[in-house]
This record gives sequence, C-alpha cells and structure tokens, in this order.
Amino acid sequence: MTIMTPKISGISGPAVRADGMRGCFMHEMTRVGNEHLLGEVIRIVGDRATIQVYEETAGLRIGDPVELTGELLSVELGPGLLGSVFDGIQRPLASLYEKWGDFIGRGAVVPRLDKERKWAFTPSVNIGAEVYGGAVIGTVKETDFITHKIMVPHGVKGTVASIKRGEFTVSETVAELEGGEKLTMRQRWNIRVPRPAARRLALDVPMLTGQRVLDTLFPVAEGGTAIIPGGFGTGKTVLEQTITKYATADVVVFVGCGERGNEMADLLDEFPKLKDPHNGRPLMERTVLVANTSNMPVAAREASIYTGITIAEYYRDMGLRAVVMADSTSRWAEALREISSRLEEMPGEEGYPTYLAGRLAAFYERAGRYKCKGRDNETGAVTVISAISPAGGDFSEPVTQASLRTTSTYWALDYGLAYQRHFPAVNWRDSFLLSHKRLAGWFNKNATPDWMEMVRETNAVLQREEELADMAKLVGMDAMGERERMELESARMIREGYLRQSAVHPVDSYCKISRQAKLLSLILYFIKSGSAAVRNGAPLESVLQPAIVESIIRAKELPEEELAAETTRLRTSIDKLLSGRAET
Repeated sequence: MTIMTPKISGISGPAVRADGMRGCFMHEMTRVGNEHLLGEVIRIVGDRATIQVYEETAGLRIGDPVELTGELLSVELGPGLLGSVFDGIQRPLASLYEKWGDFIGRGAVVPRLDKERKWAFTPSVNIGAEVYGGAVIGTVKETDFITHKIMVPHGVKGTVASIKRGEFTVSETVAELEGGEKLTMRQRWNIRVPRPAARRLALDVPMLTGQRVLDTLFPVAEGGTAIIPGGFGTGKTVLEQTITKYATADVVVFVGCGERGNEMADLLDEFPKLKDPHNGRPLMERTVLVANTSNMPVAAREASIYTGITIAEYYRDMGLRAVVMADSTSRWAEALREISSRLEEMPGEEGYPTYLAGRLAAFYERAGRYKCKGRDNETGAVTVISAISPAGGDFSEPVTQASLRTTSTYWALDYGLAYQRHFPAVNWRDSFLLSHKRLAGWFNKNATPDWMEMVRETNAVLQREEELADMAKLVGMDAMGERERMELESARMIREGYLRQSAVHPVDSYCKISRQAKLLSLILYFIKSGSAAVRNGAPLESVLQPAIVESIIRAKELPEEELAAETTRLRTSIDKLLSGRAET
C-alpha cells in the first residue's frame, strides 16, 4: 500500500486543504509549504484535512509539502513571561525583531522563553516527597514583586529522587522523580484546554479598578467577567488601559486582539515608563502583552485570546490574582467569522458562525476564583474584562448579545457622555451588575459600614434625575419647583464631582476605595442636608452657594494629605450654611 505524502491541494486565504493527511488529529500543528508556515488542523475528512495557517499564505502553491508535528498549539510557561511582549501564538516580538527587523519573516521560529537566561532556583521540597500535578517544588524570583512558583506539570506524579539548588535555564533539569521523570522550570499547555483547579469559589471579593463609577456602582468580582461594549470614540481602549494600570491584580495579561497598530505602539511605549501605584515598581514587572494587531494574520488573532488566558491561568495556579484584558472580542469574532466562511460553514446571524455564542461562553467560563490544585490554603483568580466594538454602536449585534448572556458585569459606554467629554463614558442607566449582593459584605467591611446604603442613595438620585429630565426639557428649569431643581442639582454634583474622572490627572486618575468613601460621603451629606433645608422652606439660592458646591465637586482633585482637612472644613461650612449662620 502506497502512503501518500501530505501535500497542499487547495488554498483559500488562511484556510489550506491538504491531501495525504491520514493519521493526523484535530488541532495538530503543521508546517505548511517550503517556508514552513505554522498551521493548525481544524477539519478532517478521510485523508484530507483543512489547515488554519497562522501566517500570510501568499506564495503557497498546489503540491507544496505539509509536515505534521504531532503537537497541539501550546504555550510555554515558566519564568520570563512577565515583562514580555508576544504575538498571538506566543512568539516574542523582541526576538523576532532581532532576527527579522520591523516586519516578521514568514515561517519565523524563535524560542518562546529565553533559553539562555539563568534563574536562581530555590527548592521547596525534599528528596522522598510525594508530588503531583500542581505541587510546588521550588521558587524563582521572577521580579521584585512576583515570586514564580515552579510547579509539577498536570498529569505527572511521583516521588522526588533528586532536586537541585542554584542557577539554571528554563530547559535544564532541576528535579528528577523515581522512574526517571525529569522536571524543568518550563512546561507546555494546550491553549484551548482550561487548566485544572481544585475547586471553584464564590465571587465575593471585588477587583478594584480605581475608577469610581465602576468600583461604586458596577464593581467586578475577582474571578468574574465584565464586558465593555461601546462605539468608536467612546473610550474602550483608554478605559481598559487605565484598568490595566490600576487594577488590584498581581498579574495583568493585556491581549491586543486585532487592534490598530498605533494603539499597541502607544501601549508598548507607555507601559515601560509607568510605575505601579500599589508597589512603586515598573508596571511591566507584572504585565504580559499579547499583541496581534489588525495587520497581522487573521488566524493568529483567533488564537491570541486563548494564549492570553492560558498564561493567566498559569499564574492563577500559583495563587496569584490575574486579570485578562481582551481588546477586543469583536475583532476575535470577526476572525472566527472569516475562518468559518473559508470552511464554507452554515452562517448564523450577521454571518457569524452558529457556534459563536458557545465559543464566547467557553472563553468567559475560564474566568473564576479557585482553590489551587494540591494547595488547599491558597487561592488564585482569573478575571476577564473584554472590550466589544459593535458596528455603529448597535448593542443588539450578536457578539454583544452573546456576551451579555454569560457575563456578570456590563459596562455600557455611551456616545452622548463621550461627546460631553464625560469620561469614563459608562452609562449608569444601561450598565448592570449581577453580583452586588455577594460583594456587599466586603465593601461594608473594607470601605465604610454604610457603603451599600450610600450606593443605594446614589442610584436613587440618578434615577430621579432621569425621571425629571423630560420634564425639564418640556417646561424649562425656571418653571420647575425648587425641590425638583435641588434634585437635578444633586444629580449634577454626583455626575461631575464623583462619576466623572480624568485618566490623565495626577491625582484623580486613580481613586482608592477609602478615598471614594470620603468623596461620596461628602457629596451625599450635602445633598441630604440641602434637600432637607429646601423642604423646610429655605430658598434654593441660599442652599446652592457656588463656592461650597464647586469646592465639593473639585475635592476629588485634592491630594490625599489635603482631602481629610478639606472634607472637615466643607462639612462645617455646610452645617453653618444650612443652619442659617453662614453669611449670604
């Protein structure tokens, strides 16, 4: 029987058909053509397979060879990930630049982790210890902030026969099990398979972002999922980058999935210069960037978010809090649609494949807060925050709707707020949160005992403004009663003095939770006192003293050392004003 050599029999963009593929398996990695382009088997019919090529296919010809590797699309995990910039299939861009220059060469192959750099390995188990997948055998100081735990790969178990101490590369043996199994500081993992954990935990701890509108009204839980849909110009990327800088996470994985090259260039230029507000160290020491810009191959874009979340799961297994910033899921879905059309699959709504919702749900389900496998006293979390770019700002399109069904936090960005220069442009009427009750205990304990009561009062004021807005348009502000005008002014103070926040202001760009409690308490104190005075007959003009109102609104810009004194002063001024002792 003649065994046919795998060869290309058809080409349609990034989708390549190959004959003679008997014996291959789904998602097997291949090398296509004479330039050995990286590809992945995505369909098998008899001895013919369809290969998704992760590079530009121009120049491939019918009859070009196809090489099977016997491996799955995997990432290499180990020391050296933090501070690195990878493409969608985890090729380090710095190494690609050294070899190829400004543009990546076809068929480029470079080590995913630096195989020359030595790391100081400190063992944490002794000879004779029983170890299994997820157990920590030693540590490496990856950065000044992160201690990297070297874990036994999942699926491996045994008794430690020998273990070393000293400096090693990621590919050198640091321990050996009885039976000859060698352990290094590097492991591989299939990006499409979630890494196992011991047990999923309740989502009752928030991941703080330093953005008041999010942390106060719509906080995302550690291990939760949040989506940020918004049209062009509403500030999705800026909001994601701001959260990346200030989120209470140990590790941030930022996935630029199909974004414009200039935005990623700005990100790569800015991040190395930024200081982490939580520890004063360079922000890149806790950041991994996965850059797949819009001019890179579309097939690699589909893989990029899986690459990012697999890296985040690896750090979760160490007992760390990781957050994945996917910018944007819409570009990922467009890549999925293009590949589906090349496969001539039955299209669903707006041409997206019928399995779009299932793929999105499977991706979001990889978020969570877990007990670490093999270490019951440690917990880790992966939080997913995904930007969505609906065409024309239409939130009824399939990607937004499919995401809404599987996420717990929804931050809707609004054109109107963006045009008013109100940022973050999060629409507090359309956004929602499903886990507020579970997070209430944490906020009442760590922010202020009456935190949830203040949130309810804030929502009530904003809701009342919405009810009065149409009346104000019909009859005008001057024709409204003083109580209604006071309610509208109260909502304006919350919007301008609390929800509005500058991403570039040296003080206001980041607001910790204790500071948020002080600011919101001050504003609500004035609103309650002023509303009571108006109800008791005080003229509205005597209550809304411009000096006091503007001082309250601008309190958010004061440095921390001045805020407490100014808050006390303003409360005293409010009491004097509303008791009739202030000069008018």
